[in-house]
Amino acid sequence: MKLTKIELNNFRNYQKQTLNFSDGVNVFLGENAQGKTNLLESIYVLALARSHRTANDKELINWQANTAQIKGMVTKQMGTFPLELDLGAKGKIAKVNYLEQAKLSSYIGKLNVILFAPEDLSIVKGSPQIRRKFMDMEFGQMSNQYLYNLTQYRKVLKQRNRYLKDLHNQVNKDRVYLGVLSDQLAKIGAKIIFQRINFIMELESYAQLIHKEISNGTENLTLNYKTQLKIENLNQKTETEIYQVLQASYQENVDKEIYQSTTIIGPHRDDLEFVVNQKDVHSFGSQGQQRTTALAVKLAEIDLMKQQTGEYPILLLDDVLSELDDYRQTHLLTAIQNKVQTFITTTSLSGIQKNLVNNPQIFMVNNGMVTND
Repeated sequence: MKLTKIELNNFRNYQKQTLNFSDGVNVFLGENAQGKTNLLESIYVLALARSHRTANDKELINWQANTAQIKGMVTKQMGTFPLELDLGAKGKIAKVNYLEQAKLSSYIGKLNVILFAPEDLSIVKGSPQIRRKFMDMEFGQMSNQYLYNLTQYRKVLKQRNRYLKDLHNQVNKDRVYLGVLSDQLAKIGAKIIFQRINFIMELESYAQLIHKEISNGTENLTLNYKTQLKIENLNQKTETEIYQVLQASYQENVDKEIYQSTTIIGPHRDDLEFVVNQKDVHSFGSQGQQRTTALAVKLAEIDLMKQQTGEYPILLLDDVLSELDDYRQTHLLTAIQNKVQTFITTTSLSGIQKNLVNNPQIFMVNNGMVTND
């Protein structure tokens, strides 16, 4: 999979910009606050119809305009086709091959990207919410069904929480409808948990090999799905068995949930645990182990996405080289060489040249203007 061209209209600090990319490594070079990350963000937004930096789409639109537009030309095994995303006051309009998509879930996945930025180290050392977002964003690109289930789950969860609040405030005393919502949530929640576990098991198989290589064979990485459900050997359970446990959990905790006016169990509360040599990296790992784990997981995503979709994704590296030592830099750049199309933001070419990236295409970025070196 390649992004051969992008066209920006009133996106961030770019009023009008068209760039053609190489199939290998593309470098956005410049000082800080010139627009390098904005370029990387535009590729991410084109792929996922949302930003990794803000939840407010208005921030993506140039302050002198009311709408913004990102166009891209994508080449896959099946051929070449255009993508288009329009941002405005009325929301998003997404087009594939010039055809407007009725749902964003049918748009997402046409261009797959993996982003690795300094803040992605928080996947390991950050909060469970960050790791849930990581799972949902990455797995959603690989499976439209997962994305659909996630959307449905959030919809029913919102309804159930609202009804729990009504019961708490005694606006309504009918628990029969709560039972209906609980059953719906358990069915969809079981699908999500089952899908997450399968994705994590596949991701672990790739990440273990990469992590062992980076650590010179001294460390073993495992990934565990953490849930509040009272269920043993979760990764061996069927979707039906998970549903039954979820349903029983809602019945068991109904009084507590009414008192708290919220759903306290389910995939929206679950977590992903990274373990190195039988120790939780989040709590007990060194900074070096945390960085190695994050790097191994990100590189593993490349292979997992290829397995799931049949295409290698595009890799976005946002100033991440400055966060890695020479050894990890070398491993990262060697791993992607001649494998995936890569976009790198940096203030210096020293690390890239030192690690022998073959013929990178250099784009000089200065105050929202881009020139091809």
